[in-house]
Amino acid sequence: MSLNSRIPKFYSFSQEERRNIIASMFNFNEQDLKYLQDQEINDSVFEVMIENTIGKIPFPIGIATNFKINGKDYLIPMVIEESSVVAAASHAAKIARKKGGFTAEYSGSIVIGQIQLLTSEPFEAVKQIISSNKKKIIEIANSTNEFLVKLGGGAKDIEIRRVKGDLREYFILHLIVDTKDAMGANAVNTMLEKLQPFIESIVDCKVLLRILSNYAIKRIVKVKATFDKELLGGDEVVENILFAYDFAKHDVFRAVTHNKGIMNGITAVMLATGNDTRAIEAGAHAYASKDGNYSSLSKFEKDENGDLVGYLELPLSVGIVGGAIHVHPTYKTLLKILNVSTAEELAIVAGSVGLAQNLAAIRALASEGIQAGHMSLHARNLAVSIGAKGEEMEKVASKLIELKEITYDKALEILKKIRK
Repeated sequence: MSLNSRIPKFYSFSQEERRNIIASMFNFNEQDLKYLQDQEINDSVFEVMIENTIGKIPFPIGIATNFKINGKDYLIPMVIEESSVVAAASHAAKIARKKGGFTAEYSGSIVIGQIQLLTSEPFEAVKQIISSNKKKIIEIANSTNEFLVKLGGGAKDIEIRRVKGDLREYFILHLIVDTKDAMGANAVNTMLEKLQPFIESIVDCKVLLRILSNYAIKRIVKVKATFDKELLGGDEVVENILFAYDFAKHDVFRAVTHNKGIMNGITAVMLATGNDTRAIEAGAHAYASKDGNYSSLSKFEKDENGDLVGYLELPLSVGIVGGAIHVHPTYKTLLKILNVSTAEELAIVAGSVGLAQNLAAIRALASEGIQAGHMSLHARNLAVSIGAKGEEMEKVASKLIELKEITYDKALEILKKIRK
């Protein structure tokens, strides 16, 4: 399917009009449209997903436009409650589009499963025993998931590490598993459980923890984009962005907020596609500390033309099958819009959104300031919160922006005057 993600003034349409535009582009039926509005999902779906359910809380679904990644156009569903994120990512993608959009690569769908061994045996002896039984270990692990093996995935290798704790030293067996298009937690954990008796039979040890690691260093996405200096605002804005990046690179207080901006984009895509946002966030922030100090996940530099070149590298353990994706129908509908065919493709899309969002945030900070972008939506949110209806909402919001005093009390004061 050929797709053009440039939809000029998409923001200016009503919500119903935007839904109908997307529906026509992807040949949605009436049921797909209902799932986008979250009106037809039975409570039984949520009973399956988590325990002790009492209801549900809706989040807005936005569509990021303008994205071209590895030569392909994408309309990207994002689920987030924070103002300006979808618009900012779309605008950054438009700037990158002039220079060809984003290029990205993925290192593969490899997950690490960990088995913790408690033993008094020498490390080299344990390592030798486990290494000599590598073929059997992989065979036992793969016996738990023949379907994954048929797809070309499954357990592929092992590693043995030692970890010095405060209480004692532990030997750790890493099971290296290709989970293909699944995030893979259930598959890997099942393999690790199956291996416990065998490991305890060949090594004089007690197996304690058997769990996958969310530090997915073998599932790295790398993204690059060139942002046109004129569309950014000129040479001074480029220089200011470089100063802002340098600040984030060397100061942990700034780096945390800088990386949070990256995750604004990535997490919004993960929420829209039913992926484990907590695992991805944890892995990303650990990766930011891989060199011993917490630092920026992204990098920016100026090329010979004076344009800004951005890079992003982080682990992304994602899936397009399994888990909540198969249970919640809205995830399926949003994956149709995203139009990705593999977990690898989803990872490069999410990484590209992360870089776009990061660029948009630091551009705003380095030029007009972050509040300018938030002002309009924040004013409208305040107007709604005080009970403004219909045209009242726009009048209150406009007056708040005009006065540059976006507070709850001022909004109430304005609404009272309007109603008089």
